[in-house]
Amino acid sequence: MSAPDDRSPFARWTVRDPAPLLERVRGQWQGLRERGDTHADLWVFGYASLIWRPDFDHTERHITRVHGWHRALKMWSRINRGTPEVPGLVFALLPGGSCQGMVFRVPHRDAEEVLAALWAREMPTGVYDPRWLPCATPHGAVQALTFTLSRRSPNYTGQLSPQQLQQIFSQARGRYGTTRDYARQTLEALRQQGIDDRALARLLAQTHP
Repeated sequence: MSAPDDRSPFARWTVRDPAPLLERVRGQWQGLRERGDTHADLWVFGYASLIWRPDFDHTERHITRVHGWHRALKMWSRINRGTPEVPGLVFALLPGGSCQGMVFRVPHRDAEEVLAALWAREMPTGVYDPRWLPCATPHGAVQALTFTLSRRSPNYTGQLSPQQLQQIFSQARGRYGTTRDYARQTLEALRQQGIDDRALARLLAQTHP
């Protein structure tokens, strides 16, 4: 893959300071705790790699669905699954539809540590828009932290051609591995939980080497 120029979507890269975003989420979580909306614990909704590699301790987890957002492999990754020179792709929640995933319960005593770890993993460039979305659990509805993306974001890929996707799946690699492995592991994890993502299955079949 050639190096990006100013007209290339690979060159459209916005970096935001993640620290203020983390402080805002901490404040929002404290507000939820004070109202008792989350049983004093932190809930986190995972829709991709958090399902198969959460990397944080949790006391319970449940399959659930969020409404108004859907899982899509349409965000540029220049650290985790690619580089600035050879960007890869990662999942984001985009507006519209619904998404099945996993909600995790984190004890309130561990919440600060888990939030810091999530920011180091998911938000090194402040790319996502963190939101609190309602999730059904056996305890009732809870407000769960998740990571969404606006279609107005420069990090949103838009529609990619089959040739672009093939090139990305063949070449993109970041600190956590390749885009292809990330997509494949996510599909396998979803299937293990009984979640059917036909669009992802088709994409992997179409980009098979």
